[in-house]
Amino acid sequence: MPHTKVTVPTYGWYGDKPLDLIFPESWTVEVRRMAAEQAPQLTQNQIRERLASPVGTKPLHELAAGKKECVILVDDMTRPTKAWQMLPAILEEIHKGGVTDDHIRVVMAPGSHKTMTLEDYVKKLGENVPERYEVFNHNPYENLTYLGKTSYGTPVSVNREVMNCDLKVCVGGIIPHPGAGYGGGAKLILPGVASIDTIEANHKMRGPWRGQGKIEGNLQRLDMEEAGRMAGVDFIVNAVFNINRDVAELVCGDMVAAHREGVKIARRSYVTDIVSDMDIVVANGYPQEDEAYKAYTIATESVKQGGEVVILAYSPEGCRHHFYSGKFGKNYGGRAWEPPKLRPKIKRATIVTPHYQLKDEGYYGPKEQTLWLKSWAEALEELYTTHGPRARVAVYPCSTVQVSRSVAALP
Repeated sequence: MPHTKVTVPTYGWYGDKPLDLIFPESWTVEVRRMAAEQAPQLTQNQIRERLASPVGTKPLHELAAGKKECVILVDDMTRPTKAWQMLPAILEEIHKGGVTDDHIRVVMAPGSHKTMTLEDYVKKLGENVPERYEVFNHNPYENLTYLGKTSYGTPVSVNREVMNCDLKVCVGGIIPHPGAGYGGGAKLILPGVASIDTIEANHKMRGPWRGQGKIEGNLQRLDMEEAGRMAGVDFIVNAVFNINRDVAELVCGDMVAAHREGVKIARRSYVTDIVSDMDIVVANGYPQEDEAYKAYTIATESVKQGGEVVILAYSPEGCRHHFYSGKFGKNYGGRAWEPPKLRPKIKRATIVTPHYQLKDEGYYGPKEQTLWLKSWAEALEELYTTHGPRARVAVYPCSTVQVSRSVAALP
């Protein structure tokens, strides 16, 4: 039978395998790609050049001069950051400043997500880092240092090991975020290595100033940045990615000034020309497949009223663990847990994952409005039965980081 084939990436952190999506030739299929999808990966020399020209502060080796203890904070496995592509040049700078290996440690900054294992460390940091440096998980419930309150009233308690260091370097990525506008910057402190009480106070901040793409006047982000200043962040290294999760651009320097420059790059890189009023939107959860529900944002902009969204969630881990908002019992969960909802515009959501577990359903919508299938072949059969030989389809290959022009234009 004649068909249309679209290939999308899947299994971030698990081999980055291509998946072929087959559609009937009679369907109109629009593949909408982000601007920097095929941007080349930065070379090590290019990364060194970015480090040598930081925004808003001195080069890292100058900041390291005279410091006794260094901590490198790194984001967790829910984020696509290949920190191992940046760490060699970062460590060169720290060593150049006079800090030796026995005075450097890495603290993973997952906020209230799950702790990490050696396997995770190797994937994120590279094989030699866990052998050469101590790598610690953050615990949002213990071993915390209280620093006071922000001007917004958030009580700030931060990882004790982080606060024991007089040189603090944050390494992460800048991707769209539903609360803080974009990730990166101060998020490595709050929520990254903050207490559960600090996380709760910040995440409860609500208002029209909050949301994906919003930075200017976003009180939740400003609260995070105030906490980051209180913690004494010295330097950030934040990446913007291509479709392979490689570092395609890099900003370094002051926690706020460099982050703002990085957001400008992220907006240009992830911007996508969407199509509207589609019968079906296929939103690939890559590169955040364990948080693939974030694909709803761009999918909702693209689908017609009463249309169908298909989310691809190819993560062997299932949906990420979250102490703050996860489900821990039949009818209860963490402090921010609530029963599932579906965006009003969507009639049905189909979630395609070979790695189904019943508990994950709560992240995607009510049982009566969601359909869970284990393969694209099953999904295609169901879609054809529902929509027939004529359908308008949009495909977003890396929907959890793609943003529409309207979102990219937000201040």
